[in-house]
Amino acid sequence: MTLTVCWSAKGGSGTTVVAAALALNAASHSLLIDLDGELPAALGLPEPSGQGLSDWFASEAPERSVLDLAVDVSRSTRLVPRGPSAIAKDAERWSALRAYLATSPLDVVVDAGCGAPPAALLGEHVRGLLVTRACYLALLRASRLPRPDGIVLVAEHARSLTTADVTRSIGAPVVATVPIDPAIARAVDAGLLAARLPGSMRKSLEALKVAA
Repeated sequence: MTLTVCWSAKGGSGTTVVAAALALNAASHSLLIDLDGELPAALGLPEPSGQGLSDWFASEAPERSVLDLAVDVSRSTRLVPRGPSAIAKDAERWSALRAYLATSPLDVVVDAGCGAPPAALLGEHVRGLLVTRACYLALLRASRLPRPDGIVLVAEHARSLTTADVTRSIGAPVVATVPIDPAIARAVDAGLLAARLPGSMRKSLEALKVAA
């Protein structure tokens, strides 16, 4: 279907919640890949006790075995947890993983966390999304990272920088604007994001949904 990689330039931008919402709001079955280690908590899931993606990277298991690591999030979404350790961004298996995920029949969403995502994970048939606020420091850092295909802007009141400023700073279009909504924070805090994705988040990301 599609492979989407989400990242941010500054911590606290909302990348994990946006990545989770994209997968939960997919038009068909979806797979979340957690590179940052925060998705289980954000989704209200128990901390995974089994193997994760870092174990796969340390093995010689075939690419298809990544799906064996997945745990259920909802009836249509599954999650591949990061595992016990961080994964080096220059690890040898990124290219093979990307090639496999790009041909998957699932909508795949990767939470690449803060900073530049693994370079081998980007490229043809991959949609790169920068999640950011209209914050000068965040945009300054983001301008030094790989240019995304689109920007998901987390909108805050009283920011002086406009959508046009964000687009000019990064050199990519704002493809979705997510409002600061207390309902989103409450859903995450209560562990209910997967069960009750707030309507404001669902509506904001509707344009990014890939038709089944």
